Amino acid sequence: MPTFKVIKQSNEYYHIEGELTFFSLDKNNIKSFDFLNSSKKLCLDLAKVSAADSAGLALLIEWIKQSKLCGTTLLFKNIPQQLLTLAKLSNIDITDLNHS
Repeated sequence: MPTFKVIKQSNEYYHIEGELTFFSLDKNNIKSFDFLNSSKKLCLDLAKVSAADSAGLALLIEWIKQSKLCGTTLLFKNIPQQLLTLAKLSNIDITDLNHS
């Protein structure tokens, strides 16, 4: 079964590795938003995401919502083109969060 990992590089910088897809997301990893409390400003680097679909986009949106509840500024780096395309087709503007 495909998986993804949130890998801490520092309190403010995390790498996301693996697949952000319907098959890789489950209740356990979606519920683990603790990293969103590690700093007032976070950068999530998605360069090592190997596949993404609408479930991955939903996860990014949920991270954005949760970070706002935590009072955390969340920035994404290297958003995969698949997610940017899905967001555009869904009329969701995540481009202002993309800091390559």
